[in-house]
Amino acid sequence: MIRQGFQRIDPKRRATLDHKKKQFATPTYKQHDYPHRLNFYDVPPTAEITLEQFEQWAIDRLKVLAEIEACSYRNKTPAETEAHIEPLLKKYLPLSSNTSSTSGAVSQQLKNERQKDHYSHFILRLAFAATEDLRRRFVRAETMLFKFRFQKDDSKERRAFIDSLNLDWEPVTEEERQRLGEQLTNATPGVRRAEEETWYKVDWERVPELVERRAVFVSKGKAYVPSREQLSMVIAEFTARLERAMELTSRALPRLDEDDRLTPILNHLSKSFGSAESVYSEKEGVVEGAPITAASIDTLSQHFPLCMRNLHMTLRKNNHLKHFGRLQYTLFLKGIGLSLDECIIFWRQAFKGFTDDEFNSRYRYNIRHAYGDVGGDANRRNRGYPPFSCQKILNDNAPGTGQTHGCPYRHFSIDNLTALLQATGVNDSEVLRGVREDVEKNRFHIACNRVFEWAHRNEIKKVKENGTWSQTDLDTIVHPNTYFKRSFMLKQATKAPSQD
Repeated sequence: MIRQGFQRIDPKRRATLDHKKKQFATPTYKQHDYPHRLNFYDVPPTAEITLEQFEQWAIDRLKVLAEIEACSYRNKTPAETEAHIEPLLKKYLPLSSNTSSTSGAVSQQLKNERQKDHYSHFILRLAFAATEDLRRRFVRAETMLFKFRFQKDDSKERRAFIDSLNLDWEPVTEEERQRLGEQLTNATPGVRRAEEETWYKVDWERVPELVERRAVFVSKGKAYVPSREQLSMVIAEFTARLERAMELTSRALPRLDEDDRLTPILNHLSKSFGSAESVYSEKEGVVEGAPITAASIDTLSQHFPLCMRNLHMTLRKNNHLKHFGRLQYTLFLKGIGLSLDECIIFWRQAFKGFTDDEFNSRYRYNIRHAYGDVGGDANRRNRGYPPFSCQKILNDNAPGTGQTHGCPYRHFSIDNLTALLQATGVNDSEVLRGVREDVEKNRFHIACNRVFEWAHRNEIKKVKENGTWSQTDLDTIVHPNTYFKRSFMLKQATKAPSQD
């Protein structure tokens, strides 16, 4: 049966190609000069970049945006957010001002920085345009990033950037300012005399932040905004343009479905926005000098994140874990530095109800395979599987009845989650309330970080006060092994020195 809408093209009716029009000529692309540090991202990039740059630039920007979002969710003050974000921007997404350029080499550096900023924005725009929730979160995070940069920008460069936008702000005439002087003064906090300010008229929908906090005079659909509130107008314009652009991008996404190079990268990036998945490197979760043996796991479990703590407690209670629980926990133990031999000892001692023959025939091989000791050549070359990240635990193999793997913040009912937290010593009602709110809004990694910060509040305060840890040492945790390493090292860094 032929589907409706399908039509065979009549060869005789095909459009005639005119060789004079050069349909297949090599396209020419406009090179971007990037005269300004700031960018409204109105013009898409067109130059060629490598696939490696495509992915790495997007990952670097995603790390920054995820931390901005995390600061917002954790109710950090503007000063705390700035202290947290600034070193991350310098590391992953530097953007120098024009005044820093003193030579041709530095000018090229400025161009490279601005090109990365430009391209990474558009790559993530593609990745996060698929759903309304992702679009909303992306716009919010990008707006916060733009606002941070705008406030930190040189005043002269900022003025030049604003002038380049050709924003249709209607200046308020002298006659209108005098006529509305009293209303303008009364409706605008901080303004004592209307004639001392330059005023602009814009549609009130373009400055919702000012209208919401009753900081402007509104008449006949127009908001009268003083020049001192220029930031709010620029931010509102940035947000409005980006929201429209994201809608247009979402309509264009189906055209990318057949691109087997970009689609997997974009899908991975969009899934990673939930917890800004980091690339886990070998030895990243290992603490040098820590006593990681089968006999020490019970003591070390106080440093485990809730997902691994739950597996450890279940193992000790039942003397058994099902397959995915064993795999998740084995790889975590491998990641903190437990050797293969010690791991086999650990599981053999834990599975008390099995004989040696039963344990060896049913479980020993899987442990060796996870470590890369047996299996195919590729598995051995790669030394087995890497420990699961938060993102993988959240999205892969949701636990069924009787299974205990996964993320408790996502896969437990709120009552069971609360009971588990209390069983592990989390008894602060404010923290438990915050966790409930995070879980209800699907902010599972924020809930986990909230618990970590409460459990280590004293240690974090000490390392900040004595300056032994920088802000980048305390960024959002997105990997169970990072959780363990940071917890262990915080305890060691603040442990009272022994007396001789």
